[in-house]
Amino acid sequence: MPKCLNLTIAGIVACLIVGCATQSKPTLVSGQHMQNVRTTAYTHSERGGCHNALDCRLSSRHVMSAASDWSRFPLGTRFRLAGTNDEYIIDDYGIALVGTDTIDLYKASRLDMQRWGVRHVDIDILQWGSEEQSLKVLAPRSKHRCVRQMVASLQQKKTQQQKELIASLDPKKPQQ
Repeated sequence: MPKCLNLTIAGIVACLIVGCATQSKPTLVSGQHMQNVRTTAYTHSERGGCHNALDCRLSSRHVMSAASDWSRFPLGTRFRLAGTNDEYIIDDYGIALVGTDTIDLYKASRLDMQRWGVRHVDIDILQWGSEEQSLKVLAPRSKHRCVRQMVASLQQKKTQQQKELIASLDPKKPQQ
């Protein structure tokens, strides 16, 4: 396995472990089945080049690269296309994806990208990524409007989760 991919996976795993250790209330459940997810495809010969948002090479091997709005599908989210063995990890984002639930699947060639086109597929979430890690990667890039939108959405979710946690700890309110 290429060194950069090994480092990327190791870094994401480490961040997920740290994120899970500090997260008081999990909001996303692994093993979730999502139906009718809009997917598109992209390749390295397009504008973004052959590197993902972590500055590692896009992967078309065992676990393939995918891009999304990180406030919807956070960095490090692993999923499988239902009914296949095609496994992906969110390690990239794209301007056109911000504000959408679309996942852009990396394809090794322009022909494969064109063959994929736009498809609505079912996916199985194997492991949710880290919203915290997404924020850490995105924050230094906030000069770009699309990144600011993802950061604002992630921060809003974080604030809402904190409010829900505080409300759940309030002894005056009956627990449901």
